[in-house]
Amino acid sequence: MKDFTKYQGVIPAFYACYGEDGSISPERVRALVRYLADKGVKGLYVGGSSGECIYQSVAERKLVLENVMAEARGKLTIIAHVACNNTADSRELAAHAQAQGVDAIAAIPPIYFHLPDHAVARYWNDISDAAPDTDFVIYNIPQLAGVALSVPLLREMLKNPRVIGVKNSSMPVQDIQMWRDEGAIVFNGPDEQFVSGLAAGAIGGIGGTYAAMPELYLKARELFYAGRLEEARQVQNECCRVIYKMCSAHGNMYAVIKEILRRNGGPDIGGVRAPLAPLAEGDGPIVDACVAMIQAAIDQYCAAKQR
Repeated sequence: MKDFTKYQGVIPAFYACYGEDGSISPERVRALVRYLADKGVKGLYVGGSSGECIYQSVAERKLVLENVMAEARGKLTIIAHVACNNTADSRELAAHAQAQGVDAIAAIPPIYFHLPDHAVARYWNDISDAAPDTDFVIYNIPQLAGVALSVPLLREMLKNPRVIGVKNSSMPVQDIQMWRDEGAIVFNGPDEQFVSGLAAGAIGGIGGTYAAMPELYLKARELFYAGRLEEARQVQNECCRVIYKMCSAHGNMYAVIKEILRRNGGPDIGGVRAPLAPLAEGDGPIVDACVAMIQAAIDQYCAAKQR
């Protein structure tokens, strides 16, 4: 039986790191890896939604992963999302990820055309075949991909011994229990239900707001496993309130997060790539409020550990 210890914990979804000219910045990629490693996270999920993968070329995605691995190899668990809108590019990224030494690859289903389950299974298995020595994680995000994982499809995929589990970003917590019952490990996806996901049996979490406030998600997990569920719930609720405030901005949530990161002592990783909306002139007070809310929650729930 496989040892999944390396997947247990808080795994931030890695953000796209751009230079002043909008191109991938290797230096900023490495700086963000170092920043998050210093915070104590378990690993990184590279090249997913938070990494703006859909707006990057194959070459850019390779460049990002190469620089992540240059800093993280042997230190952090790395899951590389490799899905593209066609199988050939996805296989190329999968083979590249294995050559870089990642712990696992992941893929959403094909988007735009709503393919039948057998076609989705072939797509995922073709990608997995390109990285024959690497674990494979199904990325279930039906609200964006337009295709939902089903129990029959999961059963078919689990015939592939490289398939270990599901990054579950569907909102019903009960989905975690369904995938677990089939023998898959599950990573909780929706940040708003991190603690609920752990309670439902998720091995850990992969989330798009984790890197903006890693201290809080790490504390929520610590409290959950210590049996201090009421406190874990309170920390979770603080995270949710910050997320709601982030989403009230005119600019894209990741534009907000990147500014929060800068103001909280993290690296400058640029803005977001069009067509994602940049911060608007009126978004400053929202960013200010988010920064203040995060710091207040850290002071309340994490200060003792920091001292």
